[in-house]
Amino acid sequence: MGSLCLVLVILQLSWSLSSTVAPPSSHLCLPHQRDALLHFKTTISVDCFRDSYPKIDIESWNKSIDCCSWEGVECDNVTGHVIGIDLSHSCLVGSLFANNSLSQLHNLQWLDLSSNNLEGFLLENTSSLFHFHGLRRLNLADNAFDGAISTELFIQLVSLTHLNLSSNGFYGLIPHNINLLSSLVSLDLSSYGLDLRFDSQGFDMLARNLTKLRNLVLDTVDMSDVALTPFLNLSSSLEHLSLSGCKLHGEFPTQVFQLPNLKVLYLSENESLTGFLPNTSWSSGLELLDPSNCGFRGSIPASFGNLTQIISVDLSGNSLEGQIPDVFGNLRKLTFLSFSSCSLSGPLPITIFNLTKITRLDLSSNHLEGPLPNHVSELQLLEELGLSNNSISGVVPSWLFTLPSLPRLDLSYNKLVGPIDRIQKPSSIQEVHLRYNNIGGPIPDSFFDLVNLTWLDLSSNNLSAYNVNFSGCSVRQFPSFFRTSNLESLDLSNNRISGGISKWEAEGWEGLQWLDLSHNFLTALEQFPGNNLGKLNLHSNLLQGPILSTCLNPQIPILKELEEFIISENKLTGNVPSSICNVSSLALLDLSENSLSGTIPDCLENLSYL
Repeated sequence: MGSLCLVLVILQLSWSLSSTVAPPSSHLCLPHQRDALLHFKTTISVDCFRDSYPKIDIESWNKSIDCCSWEGVECDNVTGHVIGIDLSHSCLVGSLFANNSLSQLHNLQWLDLSSNNLEGFLLENTSSLFHFHGLRRLNLADNAFDGAISTELFIQLVSLTHLNLSSNGFYGLIPHNINLLSSLVSLDLSSYGLDLRFDSQGFDMLARNLTKLRNLVLDTVDMSDVALTPFLNLSSSLEHLSLSGCKLHGEFPTQVFQLPNLKVLYLSENESLTGFLPNTSWSSGLELLDPSNCGFRGSIPASFGNLTQIISVDLSGNSLEGQIPDVFGNLRKLTFLSFSSCSLSGPLPITIFNLTKITRLDLSSNHLEGPLPNHVSELQLLEELGLSNNSISGVVPSWLFTLPSLPRLDLSYNKLVGPIDRIQKPSSIQEVHLRYNNIGGPIPDSFFDLVNLTWLDLSSNNLSAYNVNFSGCSVRQFPSFFRTSNLESLDLSNNRISGGISKWEAEGWEGLQWLDLSHNFLTALEQFPGNNLGKLNLHSNLLQGPILSTCLNPQIPILKELEEFIISENKLTGNVPSSICNVSSLALLDLSENSLSGTIPDCLENLSYL
């Protein structure tokens, strides 16, 4: 029994001791690695531009704190080795020279120095980066590195799964041995100005050997020497393919649109790239499609309606033809759609107006025809609508002005007719462009309930408006449609119109008889508007100087009809000219609250002078 008790005591003691032993600590900074990081800190500086702040404050690194607790540093919890460094967006300035102390971090698995101002010939054969044989992720994007990309990068760092060298100054031919990075999942070599280039053999080797690629971004890499057949060998795992502005030419393989896992395809700005959209078998998971400003031909197939995951489509600037298929009923995730400048014809597809999440819709500069729908209850999130330069006919439906998120409406250069429907529920729309249509009839009074309107262009129509009230609408300049609207009465009071009334502003107002410009910010009156003005109100502006001696000259033909002239509460100076007595039609003149001098002509005693 004594022996058993002794065993129990020993076991209890061992359990007690084991329970007091701490688990492996995350603070196990190795001194030589700490020193290597501190030495690296001394080789660069921190300089934030303007009002930016570093994401990681490298200045906080100091010897008194365990380096595994430093911002931007990650250690292995068991061994204490530094395995990750993230100093992106940290305002770092300097260069990574060949014998950089980071090379002592032999267990480094990921390194992110993106979005700084690091520079120099980083990828030369003696670069310390090539010591990181176990490195899996390397991100040097958006810096100022330059020079050719060394072949050693691809020979030594064969464990890389993610490589991002984008937005630097690298140039020259991308080495063929990039195909050695067979573990790559993501590759971004996009540049600023076609300084990097692929030849056909190099890209073919990449397509054949990088079978795990899911993300391939080569925007503005010069691929003018690349044949398009290697695209048939791209990995079936590919999810994101971006080749904008690469000088691709020839017929793009339709099979790329059918890669089983493809979600994003950017081909924009390859003017010599031709091809057709697939009639069937699109990648069912496609979310973003942008082959804008290329040379794609043919029609938009009905199978386009099968892209139920699609979010954004930009086919603008291609040589498409035929009608837009009415197949948008199932595209419930679509937020952006542009078919502008595609030579498309036929009627507007009705289901396109039922898209509940669409924010930008651009069908401008085509040959679309027929009327707009009479009633639309969707499009509540629409922020941009482009339908200009088509052959759309019928009336302008009032629902266009009631969309809650739309700041700008452009239906110019169409075949729309009037009258414009009464607006039942005004919205926050700011700009309306309806020039060059066949709109006739009066402008409805409800049009001027659009209290946020700052720009209205109804020029080159057949409007028969006579009386327009634009008071208190935050107007900043004289709307151009007034020149062709046959106006007789115009109220632009309580707005934000500045500057002066010049000959240009007064053009086209020949029929105007009553004009109210009070409570604005006008500073000059160079010319009376129109030829038959009977009443002019310029009360409470910023008019200044001795302008009365010129604008009240009876030799000006317009003054033969002037009956009421209100120009009070301005900053006028000088004398009231006696020539005012020769304006026989004048019955009311208000010059009060100015800084006029001299005597008032006797003839004003016969007027209703205020």
